[in-house]
Amino acid sequence: MGSMSLMHWLVVLAIVLVLFGAGKLPRVMGDFAKGIKAFKSGMKEEDETAATTPHQQVPPPSGTATSAAAAGNSGSFASSGRDQRV
Repeated sequence: MGSMSLMHWLVVLAIVLVLFGAGKLPRVMGDFAKGIKAFKSGMKEEDETAATTPHQQVPPPSGTATSAAAAGNSGSFASSGRDQRV
C-alpha cells in the first residue's frame, strides 16, 4: 500500500497529460523551473545579508524579580530532605 509501482506512475502520468495536455506540459514545467531558480536565488541573497550583518545581543532585563526568584530557588532541593536519585 505504501509503495508506488510502475503501473501507479503510468496512471498518474496519463492523468497529468489529460489535465494539462501535451502542449501545455512543457510550459508548466518551465514555470516550475523558474520558480525553483527564484527560490534558490532568494535563499542565497538571504544568506549573504545574514553573513554581512552581525547579530546584536540583547541584554537581559534589569529588575529585582528575577534575582529574587533565582535566590529563592537555589536551596529548595537541598532542604527538602528527600533522596534525589534517579
